[in-house]
Amino acid sequence: MSMQDVIERIEERYPHQPEFIQAVKEVASTIDVVYDRDPRFAKHKVFERLTEPDRIISFRINWEDDEGNIQINRGWRVQFSNALGPYKGGIRFHPTVNESILKFLGFEQIFKNALTGLPMGGAKGGSDFNPEGKSDSEIRRFCYAFMRELYRYIGQDMDVPAGDIGVSGREVSYMFAMYKNLTNEYTGVLTGKGVGFGGSLCRSEATGYGAVYFLQNMLKAHNDTMEGKTVLVSGAGNVAVHAAEKAIALGAKVITLSDSKGTLYDEFGFDQEKLDWVKEQKANRQPLFEYHRKFGGSGVWLPGQKPWQFDGDIAIPCATQNEVTAADAKAMYDHGIRYVVEGANMPLDAGAIDFVRENKMRYAPGKAANAGGVAVSGLEMSQNSVRQYRTFDDVDKQLQIIMKNIHDDAAQASEEYGFNKDGCIDYMSGANIAGYKRVANALVAYGILN
Repeated sequence: MSMQDVIERIEERYPHQPEFIQAVKEVASTIDVVYDRDPRFAKHKVFERLTEPDRIISFRINWEDDEGNIQINRGWRVQFSNALGPYKGGIRFHPTVNESILKFLGFEQIFKNALTGLPMGGAKGGSDFNPEGKSDSEIRRFCYAFMRELYRYIGQDMDVPAGDIGVSGREVSYMFAMYKNLTNEYTGVLTGKGVGFGGSLCRSEATGYGAVYFLQNMLKAHNDTMEGKTVLVSGAGNVAVHAAEKAIALGAKVITLSDSKGTLYDEFGFDQEKLDWVKEQKANRQPLFEYHRKFGGSGVWLPGQKPWQFDGDIAIPCATQNEVTAADAKAMYDHGIRYVVEGANMPLDAGAIDFVRENKMRYAPGKAANAGGVAVSGLEMSQNSVRQYRTFDDVDKQLQIIMKNIHDDAAQASEEYGFNKDGCIDYMSGANIAGYKRVANALVAYGILN
């Protein structure tokens, strides 16, 4: 069966899951060359097996709001592949969550986790619960109810969830508390816990820092540096502010952040004081438009607009999937952007990916560039297993090594399989091939049981 046949079969079977189909097509478009060199993968139908999750767990969540009304939500855990280790991937609470989005994210997670070199499989989970506007008590009750349904299917050697959109350290702590209560076990079953009760230092910073470490290696490979570059960042959450923080520390000027309501532009660039204010606003669910008042006229709030209308050198989209369209990618190009690094999970849609690749923009896909978060989650799993903590500097140094290895593996695969053109490394093809081969080799070795 050819790759095109596999895609057509998935489109037939899951016509209502466009996000998942998008993720499958993105990987399939680059791995034909792997099959040409190694017929074992076709014989063992590795790609066909990887496009079907090991299992999808779906459940109802009943919880009580502050007025005593019973509320009902839906929850899922998509356990995609444990070929390389326990299932690993975040939990997302957002009203847009559905099976297609979780399969899309879980499929990506397989290869992202493989790229880290750590023993982790791929999974994703979540609920259509909307934490926006909910009290702390309501969020706590929902997290307890969610874990009452999920706890049967997870464990430190089985499936280790983490946070994602709508799930931060607070929500992880509530879920961890319920897991301990139900199982009478203190194990590393969730990552992203608070430091002091199993959490790792540098975990909050890891995804944003990791994206910039990947960018650093990317620039070096193209005989360039961060110094003096102008950077456009979308998002204002954990990943965005830490990506901005690290870019500034390495000599760049970051001039934008954004959220679902608009874009914050500061022509003078953000500094640590300004970023700390953004962090506090977001932590307290406060708006960004008060920035102008806080910093004495510095900065402009652009309601309903995206950041890609400003001149710059580097774009780091860190908000959510498919936030960057082909038109946005063209706007980036027209304003001088030549490096695009995905801080979020697949923030470029298919049209945008096609545009940046056709126009020789250096593009780092999320499965490579934003793997820092899950990498440090993997390090947290190790710390939990041996009951020891590592220092911030120790974890940060390990993160830098992992991100360099991911970069180098993707660059090497791109060169080995003939994807480099005009001095431009094809990181998307390289990352897909490097991650895919690790999983595929394991599946071939196992026979037909995984």
